[in-house]
Amino acid sequence: MRVLVMGGTGFIGRHVVARLVAAGHFVHVPTRHYQNGRDLLVFPTVNLFVADLYDDAVLTRLIGECDAVINLIGVLYGRSGRPYGEDFAKVHVELPGRVARTCRSLGISRLIHISALGADVNGPSAYSRSKAAGEAAIIDAFSGYADGTYTIFRPSVVFGAEDHFMNLFATLARWLPVIPMAGARARLQPIYVGDVAAVIANALVNLKTAGQIYPLAGLQAYRLGELVRLASVWSGHPRHVVNLPMAVGRLQALFFECLPGQPLISRDNLDSLTVDNVSDDPIAPELGFVPQSLESIAPVYLARD
Repeated sequence: MRVLVMGGTGFIGRHVVARLVAAGHFVHVPTRHYQNGRDLLVFPTVNLFVADLYDDAVLTRLIGECDAVINLIGVLYGRSGRPYGEDFAKVHVELPGRVARTCRSLGISRLIHISALGADVNGPSAYSRSKAAGEAAIIDAFSGYADGTYTIFRPSVVFGAEDHFMNLFATLARWLPVIPMAGARARLQPIYVGDVAAVIANALVNLKTAGQIYPLAGLQAYRLGELVRLASVWSGHPRHVVNLPMAVGRLQALFFECLPGQPLISRDNLDSLTVDNVSDDPIAPELGFVPQSLESIAPVYLARD
């Protein structure tokens, strides 16, 4: 199968590409910057190229050359707005809608889209609201289309050797005597990136998953503060976590937003932490996997000399 993987050079994308190649698929990976995906060239069935996915003509051509599409593109930060700002609208709402409509018009019956656990049109953050709107755009595009269609996954926070989650906490522990943070009581249910990639690759050819929305969460829920503490311990720099009042945390986030580059944390990120990011739903049997535990994987890659 020829598979277009949008976001294939990212953290989750690299694992998905590897899984697809191992399963015998030919994988097309568009990217804005060729150097970001050069390590994928070790795979003989990967076609890496520069493309602008926000150009309708380019998007139509790329989708038309493939049998299936996987959309992994997402952003954690964006300009403010109601119900979400233009950055979230462009990436999380407009792009998925355009992809879905193009797939339907070209007769591409398999689209896998990565949303987020907690996606909710009435959610507390622009991130969660935009993710929900993106799902709605896909569902609307495939309305009445019986063959194949979409599968949407909603992962909780994803961990793995190259993550920007547990590794970030470990880095903070290396440099700070204590770690102050707001939202430390929020509950999350991290899932291993290898499990996410395996589920996506399996669902691609399993039509039992068509037309479904699945939460993807790990074996255990943790308080955010506990995850920070574990990252510090496993990295060899045990630290105490200080739970800041949310008002103080928002001032802290505003400061980070004013700095160049992507902020360490944004006010919208903190808004997301006002609700738990966990799933009470059992793993659907057709997904065919058992989540690997955080404790069996994270200590290995967080270890420092």
